[in-house]
Amino acid sequence: MSPISSQRQQARALLAERGIARLSEIRAAGITAATVSRMEQDGEVVRLARGLYQLSNAPLDAQHSLAEAAKRIPKGVVCLVSALAFHDLTDQLPRRVWLAIGRKDWASKADESALRIVRFADTLLNDSVEPKKTEGVGGRFCGGANTIPDCFGRRRTVGLAVAIEGLQEALRRRKATPGDIARHAERGGVATVMRPYIEALTANG
Repeated sequence: MSPISSQRQQARALLAERGIARLSEIRAAGITAATVSRMEQDGEVVRLARGLYQLSNAPLDAQHSLAEAAKRIPKGVVCLVSALAFHDLTDQLPRRVWLAIGRKDWASKADESALRIVRFADTLLNDSVEPKKTEGVGGRFCGGANTIPDCFGRRRTVGLAVAIEGLQEALRRRKATPGDIARHAERGGVATVMRPYIEALTANG
């Protein structure tokens, strides 16, 4: 078996295992950039973005864009409308992935077409973050109970109607209790804003 064939097999195995991989990860496994380039020319792999690859025949999950975002910005946390959609708390289908990063974290402008970057304080960024996998790629997601207060806190950006919809769905489908949401609202500084909505939606229940 030639070294080139062996590298192709290694590349296919790596991408099959990880779903999406950075060129740096592929090269760290002993596979050259030239091999990846030839595989792309032959239609074996697809370049999703600069330095980001996937097998061309990989099954696409409904949340493919979330997996891609996790690879682009590993420190990012899927948040706001994208997190609501992930937790089935909204009918909104955002064209870009909403991703939270720290106040001082760097974000490339090259990601702007696919990502909607928002900056969170460290206390909010690490509050109830849940590790999940989409298409075999590990990512970080805001939990349902704290995503709702986050949306209320940024209601001028995401829209008050979207925030209210998320709250209604979370309570209706029992994805979070009023107490859980209220505690996260207190930590997020939106308890006063949210209290009338929580009281109205739980008045008859």
